[in-house]
Amino acid sequence: MKHNSADFFRGGIEPLKGRQKPPGGPLARTCTLLAAILFAGAGCGGMYGPGTGNAANSLTIAAWNVEALFDGEETGTEYDEYRGPGNWNKAKYNGRITTISEAINVMGAPDLLALEEVENVPVLEDLMRGAGAGYRYSFFAKESGAALGLGVISRLPFAGTKTHSVVMNGDSAPRPMLEILLEHNGAPMVIFICHWKSKLGGDEKTELTRRASAFIIARRTAEIQEESPGCPVLILGDLNENHDEFYRQAGLYPSALLPDDPEAAAISGQGDFIVLSQNKPPRGDFFPPGTAVFYSPWTGELDGGSYYYKNSWETIDHILLSAEWFDSSGWEFSDCAVIRGDPFTGASGLPAAYNPRTGYGLSDHLPLAVTVVNPGAASALPP
Repeated sequence: MKHNSADFFRGGIEPLKGRQKPPGGPLARTCTLLAAILFAGAGCGGMYGPGTGNAANSLTIAAWNVEALFDGEETGTEYDEYRGPGNWNKAKYNGRITTISEAINVMGAPDLLALEEVENVPVLEDLMRGAGAGYRYSFFAKESGAALGLGVISRLPFAGTKTHSVVMNGDSAPRPMLEILLEHNGAPMVIFICHWKSKLGGDEKTELTRRASAFIIARRTAEIQEESPGCPVLILGDLNENHDEFYRQAGLYPSALLPDDPEAAAISGQGDFIVLSQNKPPRGDFFPPGTAVFYSPWTGELDGGSYYYKNSWETIDHILLSAEWFDSSGWEFSDCAVIRGDPFTGASGLPAAYNPRTGYGLSDHLPLAVTVVNPGAASALPP
């Protein structure tokens, strides 16, 4: 496994200087990095979270796969159904920006919103402009030649940023992972934003690349705790793997996400996995000390799913929280939710998938949101 990282922390968690523009540094071999853009956004709009809402010491963080959000210009990397003026054009693009921007405000305009399947920085900027709500900061990355990337928009400035790209046995992960450091009143948090490799090509065969992605996060989590003990870590995004993936495939091979189960532990690899726990704080009773263990709300707090495939709900979109969110120090987990209802779901209760031919719909994924609180902070948001 080869790990390529655009390392902007230079061995540690260091704040960015000045106006949130990216410092110089090597880019990942295959990664095109377009990072830390200061955006002149509109004034702050209304905001509420899945539970605690607009409290002075709380933040709402959300992740959403917006389903193939291409701009209105054809460059040759678009999916087939988005090529040709009859299928895709500037007017349809503008319509999508309007509906997605409105949906962002319907969900409460989270303080930080991770977005998967976005084509480029201008698309991210159009969403910031369309949503308003005080979004001023963004971070985006995609692999060279890829159709889509992933990004984040935020009302809070970033104290540090990274991208991670991985190649496993000659198979490149199609999208990098983003790493964001937020810091307020001396209380940091690290957020990983992911869109892992899909199962196209076979579940077991593609599992190796998802496990390689899990290895990078597991290793970085250990490094973060060594560099900044007590710093909470949050994993967001479409991991293309259910929280109970190991059981769904009858335990035939180790998956990137494993349950805290003796049978899973018996066949697990060398750190290329993340253990999902139903406990708060999370713990791994059947894995050795030092294993990356995260709390998954899908183990009991959330129900249904975020993606509907072959007449069945799947839990491939995730909010995963490290033990430090439950230690009564600094930032703490409050609650979480799957965002449902109009315009995210149709009358059937299923995701309102977008149809590029008709121009109707929103996304085939539902957003997930989490509220975190810092009782010791006077105000989470900058003035």
